[in-house]
Amino acid sequence: MSNLIHIAQCFSQSNVEPNCKGWHICKTAITPELLDQAETMIIKNVQLETYADEIKRISEKQNLPKNSPLVKLNPVIGSDNLLRIGGRINRAGLGVKDTNPIILPGSHYITTLLVRHHHEKVSHQGRHFTEGAVRESGLWIVGGKGCISRVISKCVTCKKLRGKFEEQLMSDLPVDRLQVEPPFSYVGMDMFGPWEVTTRRTRGGQANRKRWAILFTCLCTRAVHIEVVEEMSSSSFINALRRFFALRGPAKQLRSDCGTNFIGAHKEMATNAPEKDKVQHFLQDQKCSWVFNPPHSSHMGGVWERMIGLARRILDNMLLQTGHVQLTHEILTTFLAEVTAILNARPLLPVSSDPEHPHILSPAILLTQKTGVVPTICDDVGPKEMLRSHWKRVQFLADTFWSRWRKEYLHSLQIRQKWHRKNIDIKQGDVVLLKDKQIRRNEWPMGVIVKTVASEDGIIRKAEVRVASKGNVKTYYRPISEMVFLLSSDV
Repeated sequence: MSNLIHIAQCFSQSNVEPNCKGWHICKTAITPELLDQAETMIIKNVQLETYADEIKRISEKQNLPKNSPLVKLNPVIGSDNLLRIGGRINRAGLGVKDTNPIILPGSHYITTLLVRHHHEKVSHQGRHFTEGAVRESGLWIVGGKGCISRVISKCVTCKKLRGKFEEQLMSDLPVDRLQVEPPFSYVGMDMFGPWEVTTRRTRGGQANRKRWAILFTCLCTRAVHIEVVEEMSSSSFINALRRFFALRGPAKQLRSDCGTNFIGAHKEMATNAPEKDKVQHFLQDQKCSWVFNPPHSSHMGGVWERMIGLARRILDNMLLQTGHVQLTHEILTTFLAEVTAILNARPLLPVSSDPEHPHILSPAILLTQKTGVVPTICDDVGPKEMLRSHWKRVQFLADTFWSRWRKEYLHSLQIRQKWHRKNIDIKQGDVVLLKDKQIRRNEWPMGVIVKTVASEDGIIRKAEVRVASKGNVKTYYRPISEMVFLLSSDV
């Protein structure tokens, strides 16, 4: 915009300054009079490009056509030969800027530059502030709301301050959520805590230690198993995993968040190679694979995050009821076992009011093979058929669970609760703002997408971002929910 003003300035003073010839950036001193002349010349050319027919009709004192966008404005040509609004408030005693503002088309590039200028003057506030600044400067933009909205929607500074995080259509459920397998064949897990427990009494009082819990949840049946660990180390995690496999049987696949302190590290799984190898060797012996979600993508582990939230709420209520009783390792283990029982007894479906279906569908039915009333399969069972009848009861309960699981529970997973629309995918070379919870938003680093990772449906939900900070260049693997789109690589 400043270059255009300089060019217009040169043409306006071409008769005075003989050295100002042709298209160039003028380096002579700028006076207020020259700026006014340059502004008038630029606006006049814009009006001639867009409203040439209207200007001609007004000069010839003819009526404007009905389809003209200026009909309601009653335009007139001012003393400076600019197209202005005639309006109805000429007797208000206000200045020309208020009573007869200059008309500009909202689709012209010069108008966009003017809107950007006033948008920056109001410190990148919203459309209401920007529109007020434009009107106060004596300009009336035809289609101004749309023009200002387009400018703000493309403003990089506004995106950095208030831009929304990227969203994409919710993906289909993974295969391990839809398999008919024995309980805890496909497992999601996470660690939560800590709690302070009393370990021993001393002369000075008592010694306290911290305890954590690892929650294992079956991705198919939504059953829950909780193990207490004494420390966040690879050995404690392996012991908890061994106890879990001993009680529930070996799992085919483990799924967890990346960097969740399972192997004693506070950041990434691979920060300590020897510790990582211990876990990997143990899993290889158990013929179990481990799948990690991308870092900072807790929404991809909603299956176990939801269970951890419920477990915390139940445990907090239990601790509230105990009052001031000192929490010990034994009490904490007992409480978490009761929490597990409550979670496994929860209904997977809304409780039916139909008297023909009195039993609720819960994970405990499959785990314990017990219900409130065991249905009768055989009326008369002899001593020789006791073993066979017991097997029939167990098999009947398992078949009942899986039958209802297919017919009722599986269909409840069809609906997408949010993220219903497919948006434009980010691509390599796009500039994004990377979320960082440790610092304020106006200090979040900007990065460039160096690699995109497509899901099975071909939609981009994860990407690698290269960020330069304080002379160091790092690459982060993040979900798009942690990014704010700033600029496209096509610009």
